[in-house]
Amino acid sequence: MVECGEPESSDSLRTFGAVVQALREHAGLSREEFGDRVGLSKHTVASLELGRRMPDPTFPERSEPVLGNTGALTKAAQHLARQPGLAAWFRRWAQLETTAITLYTYECRLIPGLLQTEAYARTLFTNQLPPLSDEQIEAQWVARAERQRLLRERPNTAFAFILEEHLFRRHTGGMEVTRGLIDHVLEIAQLRNVELQIMPTEQETHAGLDGPMRLLETPENKWFAYCEGQESGQFIADSKVVSMLQMRYARMRSQALTLKDSMSLLQRMRGDL
Repeated sequence: MVECGEPESSDSLRTFGAVVQALREHAGLSREEFGDRVGLSKHTVASLELGRRMPDPTFPERSEPVLGNTGALTKAAQHLARQPGLAAWFRRWAQLETTAITLYTYECRLIPGLLQTEAYARTLFTNQLPPLSDEQIEAQWVARAERQRLLRERPNTAFAFILEEHLFRRHTGGMEVTRGLIDHVLEIAQLRNVELQIMPTEQETHAGLDGPMRLLETPENKWFAYCEGQESGQFIADSKVVSMLQMRYARMRSQALTLKDSMSLLQRMRGDL
């Protein structure tokens, strides 16, 4: 699901993993040998050492005797934390968003996180499979709400969105959620730094049929792109690929409804609910 999933590892998790790896190698153990002694698979050991997995509370106690009883692991475990709410593959893009001067988004699957209401976002989170815990849902909403501040706190950043008409007509979460979502999107679209266009469902030519995309310009006028699928995301720095995506986005802007017509369509959909 977009902008969620397994949270990105924090600096403390990566540091803890490096400590585990250093102690294991000093003890002359392979990942498989170490895993056998502490009751873990070699793949789980690898995830721990790479900072991708939070160890269970008993891991330091089980591991210390195997790794020389230095106490280093127990002390390192006291400082463990991880950044909640953002998927590992999304974090680099999210970081660039905070300083970007231009952000373009085309979405055909769901309303982008920057435009979601809390009710809409929580509908997505609660229907995710495998199911999320209450704590995970809360962490993801907090992270999403924090990102949304960009729209108002960066008035000199140009935001542009092209959204498929059917995203609103699907009525995700029900009529009330959709009504609130449309009201919110109409409000955001009034900001001077935001442009929002709707791609009509009936459209003979469409330059975005290969899927959603995001484009971003840095303060140094470098462009990057990001494309996301299920449980993965692709950060694109290759200038030739980015240029191709820019070309497609520009064509979609001409194919979508005008800014005025897009707002009129949303208002009509709002009135039909």
